[in-house]
Amino acid sequence: MKFASVRLVTQQFESLIQFYQNLLTVEPRHLAPGFAQIHVDGLVLAISDERLIGLYNNGLAVAASNRSAILEFQVGDVAAVLGRVSSAAVAMPVTKMPWGNTSALLHDPDGNLVNIFSVPE
Repeated sequence: MKFASVRLVTQQFESLIQFYQNLLTVEPRHLAPGFAQIHVDGLVLAISDERLIGLYNNGLAVAASNRSAILEFQVGDVAAVLGRVSSAAVAMPVTKMPWGNTSALLHDPDGNLVNIFSVPE
């Protein structure tokens, strides 16, 4: 078995694509209307318009309803990445964690938590 991707379901398809494109500096691959993937370092982040979930998956996923998962991205410079997504809502400012990481928590346009962090050298 292979872990293939994480998919976010949204009613704000273009906004979510733009947010993650700015955050990750990777062009999305638009595979179908309302469906795209962003490939970065072995990770596939899929983004789907909620309309497609209604058509093909019996509406089983609901946009903007996540309150338990955090998408985490290790970066070299947390402050620099924050600068690329300056319009994002910051849930936790840049903080030195007890285990040594520097971390900031953001909300993407759907309110999903995104942790950007760096590991000390």
